[in-house]
Amino acid sequence: MDVSEIIIPGDTPGIEWRLPVLRFAGRDPKAPKTYIQAALHAGELPGTALLHFLCERLRQAEGEGAVAGDITIVPQANPIGAAQSHFGELQGRFDLGSRTNFNRDFPLITVADRAMLTEDVDDYPATEQLKRQLLDMALGADLVLDLHCDDESLQYAYIDEAFWPEAADLAAALDMEAVLLSDGESSAFEEAVGFAWKYEVPGERQSRLPGRLSVTVELRGKRDVDPLLAKRDADGLWRFLAARGIVSDERRAPAVFAGPAVPLDNVEIIRAPEGGAVLFHRTIGDRVAERELLATIVTRPGQTDGSIDLHAPQEGLILTRTSDRLVRRRDDLMKIVCARPSRAARKAGTLES
Repeated sequence: MDVSEIIIPGDTPGIEWRLPVLRFAGRDPKAPKTYIQAALHAGELPGTALLHFLCERLRQAEGEGAVAGDITIVPQANPIGAAQSHFGELQGRFDLGSRTNFNRDFPLITVADRAMLTEDVDDYPATEQLKRQLLDMALGADLVLDLHCDDESLQYAYIDEAFWPEAADLAAALDMEAVLLSDGESSAFEEAVGFAWKYEVPGERQSRLPGRLSVTVELRGKRDVDPLLAKRDADGLWRFLAARGIVSDERRAPAVFAGPAVPLDNVEIIRAPEGGAVLFHRTIGDRVAERELLATIVTRPGQTDGSIDLHAPQEGLILTRTSDRLVRRRDDLMKIVCARPSRAARKAGTLES
């Protein structure tokens, strides 16, 4: 394993950020190249724990000559966000300087323009340098995995329709309970990678990208940072790498994904109509019927009209839930995966900011 660092100078004197990069050299130049990163949202650590245990296996495999394709791993992809704390609470999702989501505003370029990402990179603010360095590394690979987690959540993934159903092997290997098929070309990391591949041929948009993959994996919830879960997820990711011929392991039979794979339009987002204390009646993993009671928001405690009941718009699987119990008006409370499209209007692209 080769360990190097990308040094990103800070925007004020005396500050710099160090980004460790772990590389495993493959023995077969024809094997797919893989790039995996975690904690782009700096407080989302299940992926960091997974990669800690995966690297342990990869070091052993590399010594045995069992790594076929080059693998690049960035286990903590956002040192800038990891250093942001406000009144004792980590603020790793948004850059406090620009108020931009660390997983948005990645450059939308073609693969042919990859070199421009790091040209005069020191001229850019630190957060922009970070995004350009991460995207540059990813575009050198065939398979790109961005490991995140939700708040309270089942295991699921956002996968561009251009990679489906070929990517069902990843969903099966990681025992995902649902796949959300993305339809937009936002500036999120995994979609910026997909954009570069789709428009690799100038003036043409490729709708299918065989042999490639760029995906956001949601490894359950923020509090699911656990050695047993991390080792199980590392084993699942190892199975995926073996199935794709990136590592050698003849004992690993491919699994079959049996969960729902639905367009983003089929996700019901339950939002708070008013602020207050939220009392949940159902939790993640529950299957609910149409009109079933999901939550009560206590808006004016003790008063006769002091609460609001929220019901399921249609039948579905509760995929995520907020961990907050005091919510503001229009806060997201739940995501429900459904067989039919939601009646709520939705812009193309990511579900949330």
